[in-house]
Amino acid sequence: MNYLRSRSLKRLLSLGRRSNADESAEDCVDAVAEPPSPYKPTWRCFSYDELHQATDGFHQDNVVGKGGYGEVYRGVLDGGRAVAVKRLAPTAAADEKKEKDFLTELGTVGHVRHPNVSALLGCCVDRGLHLVFDFSTRGSVSANLHDLKLPVLSWKQRQGIAVGTARGLRYLHKGCARRIIHRDIKASNILLTADYEPQISDFGLARWLPSEWTHHAIAPIEGTFGCLAPEYFTHGIVDEKTDVFAFGVFLLELISGRKPVDGSHKSLIAWAKPYLSDGVVQGLVDPRLGDGYDAAQLRLLMFVASLCVRAAAAWRPTMTQVLELLETGEISQDQWQMPEKEEQEELWDFDDLDDFEEDDDDDDYDNYDDESDSPSISSSACSIHPND
Repeated sequence: MNYLRSRSLKRLLSLGRRSNADESAEDCVDAVAEPPSPYKPTWRCFSYDELHQATDGFHQDNVVGKGGYGEVYRGVLDGGRAVAVKRLAPTAAADEKKEKDFLTELGTVGHVRHPNVSALLGCCVDRGLHLVFDFSTRGSVSANLHDLKLPVLSWKQRQGIAVGTARGLRYLHKGCARRIIHRDIKASNILLTADYEPQISDFGLARWLPSEWTHHAIAPIEGTFGCLAPEYFTHGIVDEKTDVFAFGVFLLELISGRKPVDGSHKSLIAWAKPYLSDGVVQGLVDPRLGDGYDAAQLRLLMFVASLCVRAAAAWRPTMTQVLELLETGEISQDQWQMPEKEEQEELWDFDDLDDFEEDDDDDDYDNYDDESDSPSISSSACSIHPND
């Protein structure tokens, strides 16, 4: 066991024996170098035996997601509560970076409390690293949009998912003790409760940003093709607008029912831009909905999506502004009009992704889906570095 793990786990192992939730949280946060939270964490430490029994010995039949870092298992606790157990794979545990990222995810999500963000129930550090969440019975938005065996999401459900996700993302940016940039907002990372309430999940790529920082340069570049903001894809620059861009792609996926990158490697943005420019709602909306959609709401979502996927981050709205637009329903073209020069430079397209390879080592559990929405990358796959 390396130094990082032994130091962190000694602190984490003591959590189950502490009666004060605040003191426990401070120990765990100190272990992963995260700031204290003004909110009382509600999670606890599970024993390995509890999780082993809940998942039937981590049986392969209970695997609901896989990634380069490990697997996610469905389990049922003694009281009957269904849970999702995210376990760091033994091979990944030997990688100090992956282990540190896993602990960082614990420190990040452990202090997040919002109806539209997946809540951490607890962790286990015996015989490996485990994170425990509520199990989302309806799976991810991606599964519900693209699995032909499932009923088609209604327009009302899609509208609710859009607004709920915006609320959760706005909370991460503005409502936490420190700003959280998720970095991997996509349909497979938005889970649905029994009543189709969206919850943002998978904080494996998430980063804290100090309030005095305008942005952060990150390497390697990780994420999902078709969802990466231009400034992040080309220079590794991350801030709130990185998530705003991905949220715009997510809106387009909700509206159209199409994946961020299709089978011919054409991006959803490239496909949607003519419809967004011309305002042709019939061409953009999912044909499976027929006439079962609210035209005014559709135009609003199209307008918000077009703002979010702008190439220049400065011309994208914040999530606070996005939420205000979605909740008020007011479209102000003049407020968001770009200078003609800026409009001419809006050439951000992924027309051909054949030159890029899928990164098999990406920590994309895809949250209960059988396959990934789009290929994922690291900087090594595309030879792009933050200082280019």
